[in-house]
Amino acid sequence: MRFTLSRRGLLARSISAITLVHAGAALAVSPIEEIVVTAQKRVESIQDVPLAVTAFSGDFIADRHLNDIKDLVLYTPGVTGDSHDSFIDTLSIRGIITNDFGVGGDPSIGVFKNNLYQGRNGVVVTSLYDIERAEVLRGPQGFLYGRNSIAGAISVFTTRPSFDEVDGYVNVDIAQRNHVFVDAAANIVMNDHLAFRVAGYHAEEDGYSQNAYDPSQNDLVAPDRNAGRFSARYQNDKTEVNLMLEYEDRKQSGSIYRATEKGSSWAAVDDTFGPITMPSDDIDINSDMSLGEKDNGKIFSAGLHVDQDLGFAMFNSQTGYRHHDYHYAEDFDATPIAINAYAQKQNGEYFEQEFRLISQTDSKLSWYAGVSYYQEEINVLFSQQGDEDVMCMYYVYPYGETCAQVYPGFTYDPQGLLEQNSVKGKYWGWAVYADLTYAITPKIDVSFGLRYTYDDKNFKLFAWPVTSELGPFFAMGFTTAGYLDGDESWDEVTPRALVEYHPSDDWMVYGSITRGYKSGGFGSFAISPDLLQTDVTNQEANPDDYDPETVWSYELGAKGDLLDGTMRVGLNAYWYDYKDLQVNVQGAGGGILVDNVGQVDGWGFEGTLQYVITDNLEILVNAAWADSSVNDAGPICDDTNVCDGEPLPQVPEWSGSAVANLSFPMRDGEIILTAEGYGQTKTYGGLLQNPEGQNDAYVDLALRAGYQANRGWSATAYIENVTDNTHYDGVADGSGILVAHYFGPSRPRTYGLRMTWNF
Repeated sequence: MRFTLSRRGLLARSISAITLVHAGAALAVSPIEEIVVTAQKRVESIQDVPLAVTAFSGDFIADRHLNDIKDLVLYTPGVTGDSHDSFIDTLSIRGIITNDFGVGGDPSIGVFKNNLYQGRNGVVVTSLYDIERAEVLRGPQGFLYGRNSIAGAISVFTTRPSFDEVDGYVNVDIAQRNHVFVDAAANIVMNDHLAFRVAGYHAEEDGYSQNAYDPSQNDLVAPDRNAGRFSARYQNDKTEVNLMLEYEDRKQSGSIYRATEKGSSWAAVDDTFGPITMPSDDIDINSDMSLGEKDNGKIFSAGLHVDQDLGFAMFNSQTGYRHHDYHYAEDFDATPIAINAYAQKQNGEYFEQEFRLISQTDSKLSWYAGVSYYQEEINVLFSQQGDEDVMCMYYVYPYGETCAQVYPGFTYDPQGLLEQNSVKGKYWGWAVYADLTYAITPKIDVSFGLRYTYDDKNFKLFAWPVTSELGPFFAMGFTTAGYLDGDESWDEVTPRALVEYHPSDDWMVYGSITRGYKSGGFGSFAISPDLLQTDVTNQEANPDDYDPETVWSYELGAKGDLLDGTMRVGLNAYWYDYKDLQVNVQGAGGGILVDNVGQVDGWGFEGTLQYVITDNLEILVNAAWADSSVNDAGPICDDTNVCDGEPLPQVPEWSGSAVANLSFPMRDGEIILTAEGYGQTKTYGGLLQNPEGQNDAYVDLALRAGYQANRGWSATAYIENVTDNTHYDGVADGSGILVAHYFGPSRPRTYGLRMTWNF
């Protein structure tokens, strides 16, 4: 859809998935019109969807420079944890984070593109360009997709070919630090039945974080991404077929870390190796990066979606395939001391097939049912490196002796202390589900859904021989004689019950009870029993497995229109009882286990207010409050109950965003002025909320001013991070030789210009 009329209703169009807002009379305020989404696999008004869902148009995504799926969290209530890398283990929905960064488990948040599952760290994050809409759903989602999503789901829809006309666009965005982002698309209509669309994307920018350890190194946090997509669409009276082929080559910096310079771990490391200093500019770091720094991925995706009208129901088939190669490297210890550099070389393939039936009758009973299957194969080489003398000097502290002093005749290894392990995973599973909705009265609907899920994982782990005379001293604590083999399966039945009440045409109130589930898995760096020895055999140990997560989630919500439809409100409150949360814990040899924490109770509320004040002025405000209590947390608190009752880490108590838009006519077009911001209260890196791991509250503001011509072109100047505020994606507590550190410094104040041509 091309918007060449007045931009009155800009936010209404932007925040909706598909919004139909037109210019009103000069002195009258037009109501917000219907917002249409497909969150429940039916085309329906977002006000009639009994779910906590926020939807964004492609225009909203492009105007705010939301570059990948993680950026959507900035304007979604109850969702936090954006980061500057290809990992999603910082994303939180209602406090639930994927805590395992290995490849033996599954993410807590499902990410989907055109309803196809996108996978795990290293493959899940792709660039947002030529996007039709995106929907972010909060709470367990077991009935809308082929894969379970225990915390919530992020669903992105690319722009399909249109049969309307041959058209397209070009966007060019230029800014400081040689920032050049370009995306373009063309729609090609062959006839009434066949159309194609091609889209391309390029993004590059010089980095903004300097490394004091090596001033000659290029500045860090520097993206260089290229992507292309081909889409084909066929339709006749009963059938529609959509094909998507996509490739992306992503190059950027790995996560960068800066010590907080607080806490007992910092004091011990500084006393042993110091004095250690951090650069005066908070966005800069001091890291040796002995394994380099990179976050490079090549991702190929193919998707085929078929809809067949059967009269009584719509049948659809979804087929997806993804292949990826990924190489990542970072200096995890956040210091110039060679303590722990980390690297990951990964490749994998993923296939899925889903069949679904959706009722199309006008009776009181509506329903949908589906069956899905997936299989995944993944191979990873993990590397962790440190300096041998660093290990000797720290672990005989306070003597500070080198390895040669501690062990007479010690021979140093040119690679230092390099510990590596390889992982091979073959996973498959299937699910069947159904959901029924019955209209008891014209005002009351009840729904009940049931899902059965089966997951099977074959997991192989090989801990390579360590050539350093220290042996597997730090990262793993063991080596193996070959691949250790583990095979486990899990299954679960999960129900959902929902009631919705429409007291008037303008309001809906709903309540739901949902059972969520995420399968168990294997730790990528641990064995069971937790042996401290070399050449472990499969007769002595197996890859360490952990149990599934489950949750009962309860939600109450209301959606409605006020002031003759010029104000739209969405409110919801939730409470959940989470069991067996999968978390990282320290192994006996200093390595990382994944274990299950007994129980987490979480609660909070989320709200959205959209208000068209005049035909030229409108605002959007999102806000969320969250709290939680962790119990039976011994595995992550030295097997004590000292953490019981504490809230989940990395989750702000308050978070929110706001956008205000002012527009007015100017010759053959209009001037558009926008102010926007998002922020959150302080967070902590651990359950005990130690001051060493505190991430301060922040607010990030942006201003935009532009002209949109009715002829199809526009130009917008902007300032992002107006106050030049430095904040971080997150923080972690210190432990032993690893100091408390921040990660992901914010992008500094940036001036730029975005230009668009429609044809």
